[in-house]
Amino acid sequence: MVVSKGKNPTAQETFMQMAQAAGLRGRLLVTVGVLILVRLGIYLPLPGVDRLRFTEIVKNNAVVNFLDIFSGGGLSLLGIFALGILPFINASIIMQLMTSALPSLENLQKNEGEAGRRKISQYTRYVAFVWGIIQSWGLGVWVQNSGVLSDASANWITIGDGRVIFSSFIFQTTVALAAGAMFVMWAGELITEKGVGNGASLLIFISIVANLPKSLGDTISLAQKDSSRVGGVILLLVIFLIMIVGIVFVQEGTRRIPIISARRQVGRKLYREQASYLPLRLNQGGVMPIIFASSVMILPAYLSQSINNEVFVSIATWISPSGPGHIPVYMLLILGFSFFYSTLVLNPVELSQNLKKMGSSIPTVRPGTATSDYISGVLNRLTLLGSVFLCGIAIIPSALEKATGVSTFSGIGATSLLILVGVAIETSKQIQTYVISQRYEGMVKQ
Repeated sequence: MVVSKGKNPTAQETFMQMAQAAGLRGRLLVTVGVLILVRLGIYLPLPGVDRLRFTEIVKNNAVVNFLDIFSGGGLSLLGIFALGILPFINASIIMQLMTSALPSLENLQKNEGEAGRRKISQYTRYVAFVWGIIQSWGLGVWVQNSGVLSDASANWITIGDGRVIFSSFIFQTTVALAAGAMFVMWAGELITEKGVGNGASLLIFISIVANLPKSLGDTISLAQKDSSRVGGVILLLVIFLIMIVGIVFVQEGTRRIPIISARRQVGRKLYREQASYLPLRLNQGGVMPIIFASSVMILPAYLSQSINNEVFVSIATWISPSGPGHIPVYMLLILGFSFFYSTLVLNPVELSQNLKKMGSSIPTVRPGTATSDYISGVLNRLTLLGSVFLCGIAIIPSALEKATGVSTFSGIGATSLLILVGVAIETSKQIQTYVISQRYEGMVKQ
């Protein structure tokens, strides 16, 4: 096999290494096997629930439809893996916020090295466990109040004075769903350690991909039943392809700030100035600003269903997809969370201090405060451009659905597209890294 030294591996070389290299092949088999196992767990039902009736009840529920993106339809099917990776995602977001707010956690992450990161990972697991129990209990209560249980599964557990504590169904559901969520979290970590790619991201990726055949089948059936919708379906597919190309460019887009390292002398040898660059991504937050904004947007709908308060009902109606405040509120939330998340990902002051410690500087910019101000200004402009792009791809799918009347792709919105493209790029890069390492191992052996 001919390889190109010093260049990215070709598609032929990549597939050859995936088939022949034992290390990479083993990692791929572990990844595929764990993903299949997690998908099968979604179809193991909770006992005592009429799943068909429950599916009909939640068909038009905005909260369930949004959460189903991350559980691969497990929430509407009520399998033991119904929560999927959701508790771990929520725990990771909580820990990110707490790390930036608590100096002790920030010190663990920045100054304690690998041991500190392991402690934070362990804290994240504890938070995911507690959060999984809370979500499992809430889902059990909601399902029981939906009226889809058999009489035997709704037996109430009481104490000595006859006071009701909770039903046996809620207890069983809490235990089963929390255990399922912990198993999915372990499966994601197993993929990250023994497989290829980021485990949590791949679990979300496969959940979205699992819904694609149904959406495509419904779209084909719609076009066959109503020939007037064929043009709208073609337009929708073309726009989706254009959006995917745009997402790839934005996800990979970076602003390279030039950096010059000072001359230094080691012994008798004098090292010249070295020029390099500092890459700043156009979209620092990735898909997180849209996820945060979507979560806030569905919160009033969730509260209105749980509490049935007139204030929450009016707010939920005003910011619903058909309401007048949906687009402006959604855009403002995306803009706000984009700037918020960029501050979590990159700190200009710390970056300026690190450059000063390394004896590096930006041409025509003085070290210290001037450097941090310069980086902050560039970062704010990039974040503004990236957030405007996120607003566009978040609104375009729903606008096209209203214009074309084709709603069969309603589950594949901006969040799904961003996750699909981002995870695909990340996983392909990691596979290429393994292929390059195999290439150099073969050169050493020769």
